Amino acid sequence: MVTYDFTKVPVIKVVDDIIVQAAKMNASDIHFDPREDDLLIRMRIDGDLRDYTRIPKVYERNLITRVKLLSNMNITENRLPQDGAIKGVIGGLSLDMRVSTLPTNEGEKCVIRILDYSRSLAGIESLGFSKPNFEKLKKMIAVPNGIILITGATGSGKSTTVYSILQQLNKVETNIITVEDPIEMNLEGLNQVQVNSEIGLDFATVLRSILRQDPNIILIGEIRDSETAKIAVRASITGHLVLSTIHTNNSLSTIERLLDMNVERYLLSTALTGIISQRLAKMLCPHCREKVPTDAYQKKVFKLALGMDINEVYKAHEEGCKECTHGYRGRIAIQEVLVINDEIRDALNDEKLERDYLRKMVYTSDVITLLQDGLGKVLEGVTSFDEIYRIIDIDDDLDEMTEVTLTRKELHGSKKKIAPPQITIPSLDSFLVTTPYPGTLPNEKKKS
Repeated sequence: MVTYDFTKVPVIKVVDDIIVQAAKMNASDIHFDPREDDLLIRMRIDGDLRDYTRIPKVYERNLITRVKLLSNMNITENRLPQDGAIKGVIGGLSLDMRVSTLPTNEGEKCVIRILDYSRSLAGIESLGFSKPNFEKLKKMIAVPNGIILITGATGSGKSTTVYSILQQLNKVETNIITVEDPIEMNLEGLNQVQVNSEIGLDFATVLRSILRQDPNIILIGEIRDSETAKIAVRASITGHLVLSTIHTNNSLSTIERLLDMNVERYLLSTALTGIISQRLAKMLCPHCREKVPTDAYQKKVFKLALGMDINEVYKAHEEGCKECTHGYRGRIAIQEVLVINDEIRDALNDEKLERDYLRKMVYTSDVITLLQDGLGKVLEGVTSFDEIYRIIDIDDDLDEMTEVTLTRKELHGSKKKIAPPQITIPSLDSFLVTTPYPGTLPNEKKKS
């Protein structure tokens, strides 16, 4: 925990220092949490909130007011939520941030989101795709029309993936128009529109106008309702490539959500090009990670999901080292990429389609599931089995693939004959497109 002496250091410098330190520690968010006796400041690093400092209650209002001034908010209004932005050089660092305030019973809570464009600007090769998934992604974005959906929970890296794809598609000969709320990253060569619901400028309204602007590629920040979904699908079958995000867990639930939004089946089967589902897992620190024997549950999961007998995996060093926090440093995306084939299109056109049949169509195609992709990255030593267990419902994923349910506490001998997985995981020596660890790892030999 850091302490500040407010008798010697002005509030302005304290706020600047908090922001700069958060940026240096690669924090994604800074939380100013009002408590009864003080203001607790926490930083989200690698997905976890960590205490940073406590500010005396007497300075709380001044601190929040300073943040609101920086983000062009109304400092006299503390009864309503507000949104703002900070963009400029602070402490020698060029930063772009989004700010949100919320009135609580103990005072105004403030959250600063620090936008990191380094992954997006580095290109799609840096996103942690396995080679088969990377080839599918390149195939999808090469299609001149159709809709590509990037799915996942809030904070799962959807925007990073979307912007990376736009970077790849951003050519002189293409007209790209985006509709976003908010615009998270300014890209040269794109026409970006900020939604403003207060004046009636919502997604649906902007989309209708966009179609008269001769676009080649359209980005819809998020499909939130039935009307937006229908317009997006219709735009994609009239010669446009449409990219968008939606909050679902995997490819199967994405298709079901679109059908629930009353998107016509014949349009969906024609328009849908592919779905990228993703979640973020913490990366093992390459300096202190350690190999351990697999337990019975882990062995069975690897056998069912990958058809492999695995005796050793890497795990995080509990105490960590000077290069990391508790054995982890940074995050990597776990992905499931589905390219819609003719079989799935025919199935979508069936009004009497059952979920089990659709599941069979999706997961007996060449899909590497989230679980399989995650386990592949565990075997690469990029992340740990515990992380995959934390972010993925392993029992449910295995049930989707093999119709066998496992529990970690108790292993039941199944009477069913377990069908081998339909997908072949590629050689682990070439699983990832690019390694997230540049150079040779410490105390380790290069792979032959």
